[in-house]
Amino acid sequence: MQSGTSTSYDPRAVGRWQHRLPAEPCETGSAGAASADARVQCDLCPRACKLKPGQRGFCFVRSNHDGVIVCDTYGRSSGFAMDPVEKKPLDHFHPGSSVLSFGTAGCNSGCRFCQNWDISKARDWDRLGVEASPEKIADVARQYRAESVAFTYNDPIIFAEYAIDTAAACRELGIHPIAVTAGYMSAVARPEFYGAMDAANIDLKGFTEDFYWKVTGTHLQDVLETIAFAVNEARTPDGDHVWVELTTLLIPGLNDDDAQLHAECAWIREHCGRDVPLHFSAFHPAYKMADIPRTPLATLVRARNIAMEEGLRYVYTGNVHNPEGDATTCPNPDCRALLIQRDWYEIRTNRITADGRCPDCGTAIAGRWD
Repeated sequence: MQSGTSTSYDPRAVGRWQHRLPAEPCETGSAGAASADARVQCDLCPRACKLKPGQRGFCFVRSNHDGVIVCDTYGRSSGFAMDPVEKKPLDHFHPGSSVLSFGTAGCNSGCRFCQNWDISKARDWDRLGVEASPEKIADVARQYRAESVAFTYNDPIIFAEYAIDTAAACRELGIHPIAVTAGYMSAVARPEFYGAMDAANIDLKGFTEDFYWKVTGTHLQDVLETIAFAVNEARTPDGDHVWVELTTLLIPGLNDDDAQLHAECAWIREHCGRDVPLHFSAFHPAYKMADIPRTPLATLVRARNIAMEEGLRYVYTGNVHNPEGDATTCPNPDCRALLIQRDWYEIRTNRITADGRCPDCGTAIAGRWD
């Protein structure tokens, strides 16, 4: 745990998932005496950080302010960008639409390969250079004609209150909220967080506990439970299923063996269904894993073939130029028509009908198309 907090904060930044802990005995050991420190446990993620006043959690951005845990990055962003929705990556959620992306700082994962480590591991508030209320973000998205706002770059789980309030402000303007996350979240926090979103891309970083703990500092089972909840139980405020896609970053020699890939895809099939899109992305050396080589295209193609052998209907390759791996085809084995052709993040062809069907055989294509 780290110490040092400010003395004032936006009331909306108060953590929604926390509880007070019994006072610790004084160091003097006096009978019945207790420390004046007000310890609080953060219940947002499985780390369950127990904080004394002035201490910060593992994520660095949630801290104990005199007995109350506060999200210190509420209302401040590390930057904004306009992106195509395919970059999130979401291939079955309003293809070709634009997204306003933003994040804050800090993270509750400890990934040794983090691609945004300068943000996720930031310990300098100067990196949070943009003041942006939830209402301001929604207004800017409307001005730039973005159809969605994505909470990304670092993990929105650690700024959940900020993301939920921004999602509500966006929804009032008809803008879709999207979470891009590693899914390392507690069961008690999942319903409110995912219930605020219209779509999510969740990282499934590997499929062994050994990989998760040694490489990300988190636990596989917690992530699997989050994914199953988001796919099967999470509902938007309108009562619709939250649209979910999954991403696995393949790291040579660590999580790209056939056995692990078969196990992952079989789990997705059995617990999430065949229609949840899965993206296999190429690793690029970064942060503490700069000595690992880039992922070859052949590895992504092999992983995609394994996923399709396991019965998954929509499997994509990312971070490489591979038109076949970018394409959406009809899952009907008697049809297999090309429906969406992508070139990197650009839509070249989109033949899916307005009601989400293959124009050749009428098969329903899972996604959000209107």
